[in-house]
Amino acid sequence: MNVSTSPLHIRPEIIRDQQATDVPAVEKALTPFERIYRIGFVRKAALLIALAVIWETYGRWLGNPLLFPTFTATIEAFWENLANGVIPARALSSIQTLLIGYGIGIALASILTTVAIGSQIGTDLLETLTSMFNPLPAIALLPLALIWFGLGQGSVIFVLVHSVLWAIALNTHSGFRSVSNTLRMVGMNYNLRGLRLVGKILIPAAFPSILTGLKVGWAFAWRTLIAAELVFGVSSGSGGLGWFIFENRNQLETANVFAGLFTVIMIGLFVENVIFAAIERNTVQRWGMQS
Repeated sequence: MNVSTSPLHIRPEIIRDQQATDVPAVEKALTPFERIYRIGFVRKAALLIALAVIWETYGRWLGNPLLFPTFTATIEAFWENLANGVIPARALSSIQTLLIGYGIGIALASILTTVAIGSQIGTDLLETLTSMFNPLPAIALLPLALIWFGLGQGSVIFVLVHSVLWAIALNTHSGFRSVSNTLRMVGMNYNLRGLRLVGKILIPAAFPSILTGLKVGWAFAWRTLIAAELVFGVSSGSGGLGWFIFENRNQLETANVFAGLFTVIMIGLFVENVIFAAIERNTVQRWGMQS
């Protein structure tokens, strides 16, 4: 039985659908608001402004600067301590200590993960150590650090290394284990073994996980540093931003306390949205691992 292919036998809705698909798509022009909204920095800035407005409104409504100063009072205290050099000196002291502990933590994590990826004994060692020490809060080590290293920077660095080491080691090892066997075999075909295989194949392939570990380690180290300085700064009579906050709390200078906390927040935002964002753009996004 012959089936006629005349257009008269084609259902009208099919003809309409075909005609609709033949019309070229026209891109809709974005409004100025939509173009601005697509900029991540603008969205984050708008959120920060909204939080500042809420802060200012609540502070004025409460009407108790000793308990909760307004945002404008905090900014005034911040600029005053910035102009007289107190906050820059304390922030520099904190950052120097942080970089030492952070660097030692990264070095130890690199050694542990390199050993772990090379042998089953190394893997068992890393898993055992992380199971033992990763759940242990850094604050719990403060008394031991005081006994072992005495007052001052050494004790703070010790707890910083503990807070950094396990987060970076876990994420790096997880990233190494997620590298496909195909990439490993390609490296071995080019006679890459040991440290050369780790440096040329495993680290680039696992870098998203490594970068995540660096971010988590930084966050742990920064908050541990401020908490440790509250203790060791008081004990040794010196310190960074943590000591600045504690000192002004004792003097009931609440605006200065909030100014110190504001400085801690601003440094955290800068590291996360400038330094780590630049590293991510030039590595993970540039290599096509993330859109």
